[in-house]
Amino acid sequence: MMIRRLWGRLGLRARITGLYALGGLLLSLTIALSTLTLARQNLVEDREERAFSVAVRNAQRVENGLGAETEIEDVGVLLDNLTITEGSFPLLQVGDATRALDQAFDADAVPPSLRELVEAGNAGRMRVRVNGRPLIVTGIPIPDTAAAYYEAAATDDVEDVLNTLGIIVLGVGAAATLLSAALGSWASRRALTPLGEVRLAAESLAAGELDTRLDPPADADLASLTASFNGMARSLEDRIERDARFASEVSHELRSPLMTLNASVEVLNNNRDSMTERNQTALDLLTDDVTRFTALVEDLLEISRYDVGTASLRAEPIDLVEFVRQSVHHSPYDVVIDVGALEYLVVAGDKRRLAQVVANLVDNAAKYGAGEIRVVVGHEDGFAIIAVEDKGPGVPEAERGVIFDRFSRGSAGGRRGHGTGSGLGLALVAEHVGLHGGEVWADDRLDGSEGARFTVRIPIGDIPDDEEWA
Repeated sequence: MMIRRLWGRLGLRARITGLYALGGLLLSLTIALSTLTLARQNLVEDREERAFSVAVRNAQRVENGLGAETEIEDVGVLLDNLTITEGSFPLLQVGDATRALDQAFDADAVPPSLRELVEAGNAGRMRVRVNGRPLIVTGIPIPDTAAAYYEAAATDDVEDVLNTLGIIVLGVGAAATLLSAALGSWASRRALTPLGEVRLAAESLAAGELDTRLDPPADADLASLTASFNGMARSLEDRIERDARFASEVSHELRSPLMTLNASVEVLNNNRDSMTERNQTALDLLTDDVTRFTALVEDLLEISRYDVGTASLRAEPIDLVEFVRQSVHHSPYDVVIDVGALEYLVVAGDKRRLAQVVANLVDNAAKYGAGEIRVVVGHEDGFAIIAVEDKGPGVPEAERGVIFDRFSRGSAGGRRGHGTGSGLGLALVAEHVGLHGGEVWADDRLDGSEGARFTVRIPIGDIPDDEEWA
């Protein structure tokens, strides 16, 4: 269960690589065990057969040289005349006495089971270890003289060969396992490449690039996946475009009745002196709501242009220092301009859109902040900076990533304040700044005091000569 949980936590690529490596390991172990088993069987059996043949020939020579009156002390010459290869140790037993040519193999080294077999009149052989040395012991009875001949043949060389072969096989197995893992990694990467492309395409769709499509694959098995994804993306794009067109058309349709409604409210305000106090209060409420509704429709109309792709940048040279001063000159709020030692800063921008950026940020600071509003103008690394600081509660970190979404009001969203916000102000700021190739974000004030700081950064760009702007 634990292994299954750990295995489930691995990624698909890691699991495929692991399966290839495991398959290579199992195959290598199977081949290694088979190779070692067959090699051991063939080498040991061949050595046993040769040792047995040599022992039989030597036993016949001993039998031919033994007589009924031969004493154990006299058999040394017989043993010396035998054909003894290196690593072989003969031992002759006559009655209860034994004679060996080498103390490495004496009567105590003969296995009891082999001794019993020979005493019963049967020849036999057995693999044993004497003092850690591997030996093949062959026992042959010599019944006419109540004797038995034993010969031990060392198999050190066979074990050395098998050990060397084992090391080689293990090395080859390890290399095969690593090669299998590498092959698995390559195969998984190739197999998952289409999924990576789907992931990138999905991220592109999520970022708003609705025309993202997958290229038709060469693999027929992936064609259905690609077709389904492209169909989904096409349907999503069509749906969003329909919604955007609907919002744009609704906004356009609402402008005419709103103009009539605003004109009617203006007529009523011109005659408010003739109204009772109660009617004046109702008129004030109506005026505020009509103003707010008008701003909402205008913002919807503006933002729908981005959705349908009709928003365009009418860029012209702007002295940002003077432009910001003029933008907040008639503001009803307590606004302080901070340009430092900067006398002028010319950028290429759309005056109407940048004016709305400044106005919306100042309105937002007044709505959710308190006290003095500070507007900073500067530049860094080829970018112009406009920062608006307030003395409100600030923007929680969890909301800084979504505060520029449409109709996002943050944790203070339920508080309308004294503004006429539509919930689209910061969303329009982000759209306008993005159209200029810049970015906007919210964080804490740089001086460490309580409050929020909204920073706009747009590229200064190359400002052409006046003739080129004519």
